[in-house]
Amino acid sequence: MTEEPMAAAASRLREAGLRVTAQRMAMLTAIHESPGHLDADTLRDRAQQITGGLSLQATYNVLRALTEAGLVRTTQIPGHPARFETERHDNHHHFVCRRCGTIRDVECTVGAAPCMKPRLPAGFGIDEAAVTFWGTCPDCRAAEKRVA
Repeated sequence: MTEEPMAAAASRLREAGLRVTAQRMAMLTAIHESPGHLDADTLRDRAQQITGGLSLQATYNVLRALTEAGLVRTTQIPGHPARFETERHDNHHHFVCRRCGTIRDVECTVGAAPCMKPRLPAGFGIDEAAVTFWGTCPDCRAAEKRVA
């Protein structure tokens, strides 16, 4: 039997060593149940449907705590607000459509983390590579062809 979403969120919080609060459970559930990469405002709206009230400051505090605990991945893409997704501890990158702003996960192009080997002076230790691919998504490409 599958664990109820809020119970699962409480379990994940405890396992991460975090205090279980209604705001954290609601936010973790909202992130886990949401497709894609959502910004803080969208996640706040979804979490409020679960818990009722959640201030903007509480939203950012909860997101920071969940990210620091390794439960949530924060993605910073230039020109976009920070986006949040469930941390799956996989090594993936992102594709961003220049037209509509859609963000999609892209599997690591080479293999295990860091999946790239930059040329650096001796002594640097690299454990992750974050790559953003930019282009046009299939929907926007199709729309371009219809207009042309």
